[in-house]
Amino acid sequence: MKKIKYFIAISTIFVASSCTDYLDTENLYGKSLETYYKTPTDITEAMSGVYNAIYISAPLSEEQIAANLMDNMMLGGGGPDDKAAKWADSFEDPQEDTYRDMWIESYNGIGRANAIIEKTATADFSKFFVTKEEGEAFKQNAIGEATFMRAFFYFRLAKFFGGVPLIVKVSDSKTVGRSTYTEVYAQIATDLKNAIAMLPAKPFPSIPTAEYGHANKWVAEAYLARVYLMYTGYMTNIEKKATTELPTVGGASLSAANIKTYLDDCIANSGYKLASDFRNLWPYSYVNKSAGTNVLPWAATNNLAWVGQDGSAPTFGTGNYETMFVQRFSFGDWGWTNGPRYTNRLALFNSMRGNSLSPFGEGWGMCTVNPKLFNDWADADPRKLGSILQVGKAEQGTAGYAADKGDHETGYFNKKYASLQHNVPGTTTVKGMFVQMYGWSNADMQLMHAQDFIYMRFADVLLMHSEITGTATGLNAVRARAGLGAVGYSLAALKEERLHELAFEGLHWFDLVRWGDVETAFTGSFPVRNSGSTGTYTQKYRPEIKGLMPIPETEIRLANGAYTQNPGW
Repeated sequence: MKKIKYFIAISTIFVASSCTDYLDTENLYGKSLETYYKTPTDITEAMSGVYNAIYISAPLSEEQIAANLMDNMMLGGGGPDDKAAKWADSFEDPQEDTYRDMWIESYNGIGRANAIIEKTATADFSKFFVTKEEGEAFKQNAIGEATFMRAFFYFRLAKFFGGVPLIVKVSDSKTVGRSTYTEVYAQIATDLKNAIAMLPAKPFPSIPTAEYGHANKWVAEAYLARVYLMYTGYMTNIEKKATTELPTVGGASLSAANIKTYLDDCIANSGYKLASDFRNLWPYSYVNKSAGTNVLPWAATNNLAWVGQDGSAPTFGTGNYETMFVQRFSFGDWGWTNGPRYTNRLALFNSMRGNSLSPFGEGWGMCTVNPKLFNDWADADPRKLGSILQVGKAEQGTAGYAADKGDHETGYFNKKYASLQHNVPGTTTVKGMFVQMYGWSNADMQLMHAQDFIYMRFADVLLMHSEITGTATGLNAVRARAGLGAVGYSLAALKEERLHELAFEGLHWFDLVRWGDVETAFTGSFPVRNSGSTGTYTQKYRPEIKGLMPIPETEIRLANGAYTQNPGW
């Protein structure tokens, strides 16, 4: 049965309630900075604690949910009582701490990564391995992985909040002020460069299944490209300080040519590649096989086959060579502390409200899809119906859809991350697809979403390569996979391709910001249904916020004047 590999007791050794007091530690199980980090087992357990900080307790503070709510291609949705989602969609923060859990968990991860980086550097692992070289290789890999994860958490913070406190040592001050946007990105770039140098160059097919979802050299190279594009785009188009250079700490800046070298290496040597069909990346393409009947005629007609999500030797599918870095999900339980956060709540919150159908089940109806995206998308592109779920369509499994259950109903939902269920073979009992696949006993509709969230996949590497080099090779490789003809490179073509390939994956909002399109993308009104009434949805954005979210007010108060609030909040 699938398990959450990163959730173990040791992950709570470093407990943080805020950035300002995150260095206060609770000595659990007799382990501390002085007695821990001495064995490979210690390091493996501590690394699990680092990854555990990816998980967020408050759903609206989850990166993928927050980014989709802010995106102009998705609406607030939900029910009449889901005000927080509508506030986030309208760039309002009356709760003052909407994004605080993201802040807290990011600094939890940073603190845990700092401890691994510092303590592992002085540890002697030679007696645990056959050769000294093996011990040194383990040490270098551990430091490289922790260094990548520190960059990951700082990038998450910087994308949402801009300049944040930089704490890169266990001994750093508890009340350090905010660093500048440039200083934070310089630290992120430096960490990623160091991680690339330290992590082994093992091509994907040779990476053990147990390491699936972990950071590796190729993931670090891909993230460095993403960081480069975000920084140079934001500084050029939002701050109006044009640059093509990504700074590093105390060193030379990275140019587009430098980033191209990293991406060339990733493309040529990583072992990752595109799946044969875009739709095979998403688990709805497995429903027919798992249900024992053709519940999705269009999937059967196209012979779709989910490539699975369990690494090079998956239990299901034919092998996933496209997915590079993920947030692994399993099943939560109401009796666990923060148990529900280990189930994929993007799938839960984005699914149809008040409709338990087969194969697309019930959710909370948030992030309904802007009809403009559906109407402007060419029908010939299989990614259109591979990404967007239409209601009231027998071939989509939604013929029985009952309208007027939620707000901002447009008739379209996110299909990539959706509630999936079907009859238990030979019965009339409907259970979640993942519940049946993994034999989980709790079939609660809120806890049954074990679909991994993909942070980085190879298609994005190809698209970033095209954008950075101004060439169409990667762009056209992605188009060819969708059965579309080649085009010449232009930024407009690149933007359209990223929208269609990566829709609802939590990236488009940041693309709008870094391209400077965020100030003009939120225009127009269109009709929606609001819990049974006809309404008008008007897109909103406030340019004064400069694409950034508010620093949590509780953190500002705890910092006693060390932080200033972002503009517009």
